[in-house]
Amino acid sequence: MPAYAVIGAQWGDEGKGKIIDFLAERATVVARYSGGNNAGHTVMNEHGTFKFHLIPSGVCWPNTANVIGNGVVVDPNVLIEEIEDIEARGLDASTIVVSDRAHIVMPYHVQLDQLQEARRGDSAIGTTGRGIGPAYLDKVDRSGIRIGELLDTEDLTLRLPEIIERKNEILTKIYGADPIDIEVIFAQVREWAPKLSPHIRAAEDIVAQALENGENIILEGAQGALLDMDHGTYPYVTSSNPTVGGALTGLGLGPRAFGGVAGVYKAYCTRVGSGPFPTEIFGEDADVFRNAGPVGEFGATTGRPRRIGWFDGVAGRYSARVNGFDSMIITRLDILDGRESVKVCVAYELDGQRIEKFPIDAVLLERCKPIYEEVPGWTETTAGLSDPNLLPAGARNYVEFLEKLLNVPASLISTGPERHQTIVWRPIIPEA
Repeated sequence: MPAYAVIGAQWGDEGKGKIIDFLAERATVVARYSGGNNAGHTVMNEHGTFKFHLIPSGVCWPNTANVIGNGVVVDPNVLIEEIEDIEARGLDASTIVVSDRAHIVMPYHVQLDQLQEARRGDSAIGTTGRGIGPAYLDKVDRSGIRIGELLDTEDLTLRLPEIIERKNEILTKIYGADPIDIEVIFAQVREWAPKLSPHIRAAEDIVAQALENGENIILEGAQGALLDMDHGTYPYVTSSNPTVGGALTGLGLGPRAFGGVAGVYKAYCTRVGSGPFPTEIFGEDADVFRNAGPVGEFGATTGRPRRIGWFDGVAGRYSARVNGFDSMIITRLDILDGRESVKVCVAYELDGQRIEKFPIDAVLLERCKPIYEEVPGWTETTAGLSDPNLLPAGARNYVEFLEKLLNVPASLISTGPERHQTIVWRPIIPEA
């Protein structure tokens, strides 16, 4: 069997963690390919509620290997904490593998991230302050440290003084901050090494072997396509490539490995941080969405309240094109229950002209006004449904409206945060 990519199709927070946990029952490997602990995936099942930031969302299934690929940047403190939490809950942490080629988020990356964002002032991007951008910057600068180097800490401690000397120049001369104590860094490295060494392997070999054996692999996206470094609303983007291309480079895959690419869309839109958001709504209307349901709309990583908007079909079509989605997963459909009508953005007005293409330039997008079409709603509840035959006619019509708008067929519909609260509209992974 081939690999199936599950990718956020909006600005992140689409509910990918729940979907991947649902699909992982039939997968041998779940592999994360981009981002760092600036992502948060909430998973709720019979084992409890989990908020994963680095560990792939298939870890609750006993026979699934959970791979953190080379495209991810890893904060060892966060990973160790998540591993210990998994073990404390009685789950098998030996299924967790981290690529020896994944780069480390060092303490100075976190410090620099926060200092840089503070200096931007009113022009702040809205980063999580987790050090992700500076870690990727060092990767490109060829001065990063990779997880595999923890297997030889003696050699690593020889490299660190020169790196930290350069970082201290930046910290003290540019930001006026205190210098890093290299002994503190050495102590952390010595603490990380024995705890992470059992999990460090050549991740691309695990993925390749599973493909050769004909096993199912799920590729776990982080953040969303509209936050992609190249294809998102630059500069209000993340520091990696959450789009399908990131799965190739972030795990060492070839294009023929794919059996399907599914885009995860909320039934409406949300965004965290700064940047243009054409369908954004405010005040009490937004609060109704933000506080609805058992989990609400607050960041799993930061706890920040999410910005709320109606479904954006223009952005949705763009995301589908960039990623080549062959199916659409719709989440949080139940939040629309009880509405007489639901708004969907079908086009934009830009400087008095109707446009249907997504302007990637953030300045242009900021000037776009949504053109809405109102779709009849439904009074019945969809919350918790798993049988497609029980879906109310209004909800079914809404799903079909989105299918036509994006020209992508729906595959799964999430009707709540629990694993079982999922309607299989069309199977993503074919039956064996």
